[in-house]
Amino acid sequence: MLVNGNGQKVLLAMSGGVDSSVAAVLLQDAGYEVVGCFMRLGSPGETLDELTPAGEACDAGKVRIGHQGCCSINDAADARLVAARLEIPFYVCNFKREFGRIIDYFVAEYDAGRTPNPCVRCNDWLKFGKLHEYAQQIDAAYVASGHYARVDHDAGEPRLLRGVDHDKDQSYVLFGIPAGRLREMLLPVGGLTKPRVRAIAAKRGLPVFDKPDSQEICFVPDNDYAGLVERRSPAGLTEGPVVDTAGNPLGTHPGHQHFTIGQRRGVGVALGYPIYVVNKDPDSNTITVGGKDDLLATACTAAEANWLVEPPDAWRPCTVKVRYNAAPVTARVRAQAPDRLEVAFDTPQSAVAPGQAVVCFDGDRVIGGGWIDASTPATRGARERSSPPVR
Repeated sequence: MLVNGNGQKVLLAMSGGVDSSVAAVLLQDAGYEVVGCFMRLGSPGETLDELTPAGEACDAGKVRIGHQGCCSINDAADARLVAARLEIPFYVCNFKREFGRIIDYFVAEYDAGRTPNPCVRCNDWLKFGKLHEYAQQIDAAYVASGHYARVDHDAGEPRLLRGVDHDKDQSYVLFGIPAGRLREMLLPVGGLTKPRVRAIAAKRGLPVFDKPDSQEICFVPDNDYAGLVERRSPAGLTEGPVVDTAGNPLGTHPGHQHFTIGQRRGVGVALGYPIYVVNKDPDSNTITVGGKDDLLATACTAAEANWLVEPPDAWRPCTVKVRYNAAPVTARVRAQAPDRLEVAFDTPQSAVAPGQAVVCFDGDRVIGGGWIDASTPATRGARERSSPPVR
């Protein structure tokens, strides 16, 4: 529930989807002065000259048809239409150059044998990073978005909470927001279910009330991750061996970037039983396959830890997610250093992939998280060929 805004200015990231559009409605109804902002990140096929400069009101004449998906040119047009319907100011921020950093990160992670999560980085670096700088320029007290998560401002120190609709909860992708920024964040739809959000949009006559959710990474609209990596670093993809957990050769692959930990289909070899990618070694360009049990890990360590509570020196019970779409599982967490944490799972977890985020919760509250860099395998076969164990 939003408290009365009393005319305070809020900069709302409008993606052109139903969630951020309804966030604008809720903020208006609560008495905030809403300024809409679309982050132009760059769609495939468009050039920098076609982008509306930062801080300039969006001109319908500069919006042309592009690909469908998060942050596309069509999304910009939808956001502009919603802003016009609600009679709120609307601006486009040209973040294409800044967004290049996220694409570079994505490619570098795949080349390094890790599985990246660009949506988390986008939230950390852009939505609640660069946008905060722009909010300060226009004297906005808050930055808001349509994420399904909540910020509780009534508990002294603000707390980041899971969204009420756990099927849509997006608190996982917000774990990296610095604790000090929570005071300046509003997440209006986090207390609603998705059907309720769509009903509000329909009742208020918003043209995006039935718009489908984006299911793709905005800069990989064809879902061909390896193709993007190959185009950006053509010398990085080379043929290498596929081996089993004992190191026996089974075949070859076209480049380790084509595979992710836990992948079952498209491995290119058959052993007469289901096999999975259980390890990637970028140094030797080797893919290791094994059975489902070889994916299990009992613990992991993570770098770039971000704590939203006092870092626990001793083991603290919690629940954790090791992927965005995973269910929280019981575990324990402790800080290893100011920027590192260690998690021990109560039950071994599958496909704990380096490069993904591990996010820790106390009930619905996000207490911290980090980027997985190593795991402790639960089986000996995988242990011999996996990331270094947790110490």
